[in-house]
Amino acid sequence: MSERKVYNDYFYDEPAFNTHDGGYIPLEVPDVPEHKLNIPGILKPDKETDTDMWYTVDAQPGETQILPGEKTKTWGYNSSILGKTIILKEGKHMHVTLKNDLPVLTTFHWHGLNVSGPYVDGGCHAPVYPGTSNEIEFTVDQPAATLWLHAHPCPETSEQVYKGLATPVVVQDDIESKLPFPRNYGVDDIPVVLQDRHFHKGNQLNYKEDYDPDGVQGPTAMINGTVNPYFDVTTQKVRLRFLDGSNRREWRLHFDDDLKFTQIGSDGGILPEPVEFTHLMMVCAERDEVIVDFRGYKPGDEVHLYSDDVPIMTFKIHEFAPDDTKLPDHLIDMPPFAKVDKNAPVHKAAMSGMDESVEINGKKFDMQRIDDRQEVGKERIWEVSNSNEMDGGMVHPYHMHGTQFRVLSRNGKDPYPNEHGWKDTIGVNPGEVVRLQVKFDFPGVYMYHCHITEHEDGGMMLQIQAYDKQDPHKKYKLMNMDTLLNALSKEEGIPVKDLDIPAMNSYKKMGIHMC
Repeated sequence: MSERKVYNDYFYDEPAFNTHDGGYIPLEVPDVPEHKLNIPGILKPDKETDTDMWYTVDAQPGETQILPGEKTKTWGYNSSILGKTIILKEGKHMHVTLKNDLPVLTTFHWHGLNVSGPYVDGGCHAPVYPGTSNEIEFTVDQPAATLWLHAHPCPETSEQVYKGLATPVVVQDDIESKLPFPRNYGVDDIPVVLQDRHFHKGNQLNYKEDYDPDGVQGPTAMINGTVNPYFDVTTQKVRLRFLDGSNRREWRLHFDDDLKFTQIGSDGGILPEPVEFTHLMMVCAERDEVIVDFRGYKPGDEVHLYSDDVPIMTFKIHEFAPDDTKLPDHLIDMPPFAKVDKNAPVHKAAMSGMDESVEINGKKFDMQRIDDRQEVGKERIWEVSNSNEMDGGMVHPYHMHGTQFRVLSRNGKDPYPNEHGWKDTIGVNPGEVVRLQVKFDFPGVYMYHCHITEHEDGGMMLQIQAYDKQDPHKKYKLMNMDTLLNALSKEEGIPVKDLDIPAMNSYKKMGIHMC
């Protein structure tokens, strides 16, 4: 095994870090006792056979003991906050009951899952109304990866995620199972959902009071729903499945003693080669799987994980058995880049603006409008750009539904070292053009957007129809704004004109009516 290069910087443009935002809220060290890290349980299938699995995923309100004193009113999936980890097995046919016990309509978006859209994918066109349930089916046909499920009822995605509707989804396959990785869930293989919150009087969340059109942030780091968490290290090596589940915050991760860690996976699966870091930056919705080797520590030692200059989690070292397992220099085979028709048009996604002025390709989201088309099964080039140079600009995390893409280049140069695997979300620096190779496997309507959730709710989102050449003009029933507003009005028992939806100000201030 050759000596690997260790990367010690965050790669992204420092002047564009969220720390330079006018509305930036820095993390603070919470003045609360430390608590054992909450590790989500695994959701038990309703039934499983050799070929099929059945799940019920229940969006429900609850109360969670996050801080000392009063419990916080939260939402979760089969849980009071966040949810239980959902295991999907490659090749299995899934039957999922989506149950809504919330007082408002919601949707269930399978972020990173390669399924048909828009109804199975679970964007804004797949509402599940209060007290009802929907049934979906799909076959898992993608590599082992850490994905996630979250609410996506535009323009209220942000508030519902902020209240807790986000949970890990783990795809398993035979290739990953043979690699020398930790995989004892809850012991040496743990999800780490990175979020931040602002707690108000009585330990409650108040999304509308905290609203910022450039993304809601809070001073308190919340990891798996735990504030000031610690994790008991009982094995030499620990696999951390990081998920940036924040509305806005970027996480710049490092250990207090610059302990080296090895990244083995990104959004859509295992990387072709392991990459070693001391510092790692994540933008909203990205997932990074890393292995941390604690061989140099003894029982009683503590190792602290930081974001920027604030500790967010403590690893408490206990006795562990020696582990001399070596990671191979090559982990998986990525398929060669397929040839792209040189005469095919290059698709464009030009992100621009801040606050209420955010757009893609000079447009705001319209539920009834199809903004682009791409034939199913065809490889195409996309150029994703960020023209935002206001006050140094900001990094926009770009996400595509219904596909995992390959990153070709950043401003004509190689992508970052950990971007050589499958991705569905990528941070784009101000003034940068990122080239992607994209293929859709299923026909349907999918969204592509900035994953600062307030930006997508505020209109920084468009739609593409992936079409089958046998039925290129297939029509889909798409949700419209009047139907949505009338449903919300009924749920809240107030006239439509009195609804308080902060993201809608992004349309009103620009004189745009969202259809």
